[in-house]
Amino acid sequence: MTTFLFLSVLTAALLHAGWNAMVKFGSDRFLGVTLVAVFSGVVAVIGLFFVDFPAAESLPWLALSMLFHTGYCLFLSRAYASGDLGQVYPIARGSAPMLAALLSWVILSEVPPFLGMVGAMLLVSGVLLMAISGRRSASKMSGQTLLYALITAMFTACYTLSDGAGSRASLNPVAYTLWLFAINGVIMAFIFYLKYKSSSWDKIKRHWRPGTVGGIMSLLSYGIVIWAMSQAPIALVAALRETSVLFAMVISVYFLKEPLNKMRILAGLVIVTGVIMTRLG
Repeated sequence: MTTFLFLSVLTAALLHAGWNAMVKFGSDRFLGVTLVAVFSGVVAVIGLFFVDFPAAESLPWLALSMLFHTGYCLFLSRAYASGDLGQVYPIARGSAPMLAALLSWVILSEVPPFLGMVGAMLLVSGVLLMAISGRRSASKMSGQTLLYALITAMFTACYTLSDGAGSRASLNPVAYTLWLFAINGVIMAFIFYLKYKSSSWDKIKRHWRPGTVGGIMSLLSYGIVIWAMSQAPIALVAALRETSVLFAMVISVYFLKEPLNKMRILAGLVIVTGVIMTRLG
């Protein structure tokens, strides 16, 4: 993994933490997640005028990814609605890299370097430590919330794998990303209308600014990741992307004034160590 690629994935992680923090500011998690998906789709549609259609070999992966991304959005919003965001986010993100590594090994026969895998395991360990750092919040997490978070992680691992393969097959990661977000935006807009119906337009007018900013951040974040997966092992990119949990911790403490305990500090150090070993790998 080159230095430029490494820094690019870290930037993607920061952007991902940023738009998730924006979702946290609202009381309706489903509204926040859905509007980010819808407006990222709007931005992607504009970009379609400047790119070609993806290669035919990538279309099956694109169709599969649309299903996975839709499931991800739905279960992520359910997890956020029924549980604490500070607990759901690390579990949903932290479980995904190892699932992605396992799937890429079994399906694509892609085995990352030893140091890279050790770094990935440290990253996951740090993320999971972050998830259990708040004992009070953790004790309140219901089995339903945990189930939704783990299902979200499974969808994340599945679309990571399919998008990694699709971006390679497309020969144009930018075009693949734009088409993916554009179509997913249409699907989520339809679900958004079914959910809110007559109040849909009022909610769009009220929240279009944060929705647009979050949508751009989401599109850029995952666009960088899809490009990175076409250049480096999928498992390593997926693991390094989970440093978003560390960025989210900084955002939550500095901007949202959430408490910072020793366990969270330890988790942050483990994540940083994992990042370094992933870079060395």
